[in-house]
Amino acid sequence: MIAHYSRIIESNPSDYRAYNNRGNAYQQRGDYDLSITDYDKALEMNPAFDLCYINRGNTYQKTGDYEHAVSDYDKAIALNPENGMAFNNRGFVFMLMQKYDEAERDLRKSIELNPNNIYALNSMAEFFSARSNAQEACKWLKKAIDRGYNNWGYINTSGTYDNIRAAACFKEILKAIGNRQ
Repeated sequence: MIAHYSRIIESNPSDYRAYNNRGNAYQQRGDYDLSITDYDKALEMNPAFDLCYINRGNTYQKTGDYEHAVSDYDKAIALNPENGMAFNNRGFVFMLMQKYDEAERDLRKSIELNPNNIYALNSMAEFFSARSNAQEACKWLKKAIDRGYNNWGYINTSGTYDNIRAAACFKEILKAIGNRQ
């Protein structure tokens, strides 16, 4: 993918979407510095590209640079206040920062904008796990799974679920998804 987008950029250096897409490919490979460089270039060419702010914010989140992540999600929301993923991702980062009021506000806004967003439903489950509320976490996780969330490896290993791993409802979910893998 990186080579593909590099060829597009070589033939059309003003293609900001190709920079964004190559940034995504670098991010998936774990080359965060290169992904940020490409996102920066895309945003230099098109500062109104809200999706690129989300992507760069995701990279900052993965590197633990939560302040920059929140700043990018803020910009994405300012550009497109109807984009539920920006609210979801900012809410998730707020949760990681233990800013729980802000996290819950953003996650609920994301779900309000798109009640079937399986990632926001899962984020709500993670939020309630962070709050050590196993019953609410399991309720939201079941909703996410019922609507199509199927990242079983993430559910099985993410530290965001550590607070509820011993809960009967979570063990029941793990047993049920074990049959789906």
